[in-house]
Amino acid sequence: MINQYFGLSANPFDPAVTELLPHQQAVFDVLTVHARQGGLCLLMGEPGTGKSVLKTALVDHDPKRLITPVLNRTLHTYSGSLQILCEAFGAEAKARDTHRERALIEVAHRLHTEGKLLMPIIDDAHLMELDALRKLRLLFEDFPRNHCLLLVAQPPMLDKLRLLVNDDLRSRITYSHVLKPLLAEELQSYILRELDRVGLGHNTFTEEALALLLRSSEGLLRRCRNLCVSCLLEAVRDRTKTVDLPQINRVLLQPHWRTERDLTAR
Repeated sequence: MINQYFGLSANPFDPAVTELLPHQQAVFDVLTVHARQGGLCLLMGEPGTGKSVLKTALVDHDPKRLITPVLNRTLHTYSGSLQILCEAFGAEAKARDTHRERALIEVAHRLHTEGKLLMPIIDDAHLMELDALRKLRLLFEDFPRNHCLLLVAQPPMLDKLRLLVNDDLRSRITYSHVLKPLLAEELQSYILRELDRVGLGHNTFTEEALALLLRSSEGLLRRCRNLCVSCLLEAVRDRTKTVDLPQINRVLLQPHWRTERDLTAR
């Protein structure tokens, strides 16, 4: 709808486009180094700060050499994680965990001889029971040093790891980073870059609308992206090529953008 109205050949603010922002690129470069050196990495951030963008960039980076299975459909159980790893590595997934472990270790050594790197990614790792994570860590101890386990989680994950009983896991972390909310200038650069990418003018958003959009995004990349798309849809509805205050205010009146106090106020 937006593409047809504005005459675009690419989707604006497309989450599938994994061009990294400068601060994301810096983290990405470090993670790819750890993929070659081996280790346990921890990437944290509140929802919407850009963790998924980095995860997608790693998956798409070099699929022929860097194998990056993502564990996010397992309910974070150990057996479910083994099943997904077996599927990703093409290992025979037999019924018992010990058989799956043995098959994964064999495949890992074979991939090592082929010069390939492994970076299993556990998404929403803060939901995983630490005992299951501990079992995975012990399994990877038998892998050759061509792998790096990446935990993508929300900040409470670090609170769990700081407990004395989990010191065996925390002491093995080789790199950790917290993605923080972006500054308004960074979000503005992201918006203008996306407009350039699809061939829209920078004046698509008026200065007033852009300022309100940046304030309402609260530094969150996902929130900013969703606001921009919603505003463009409102512009299509109004048959205008410019997003101004009426369009963004109509979006911000939607219940999911408003606070509980706003909704209960009379």
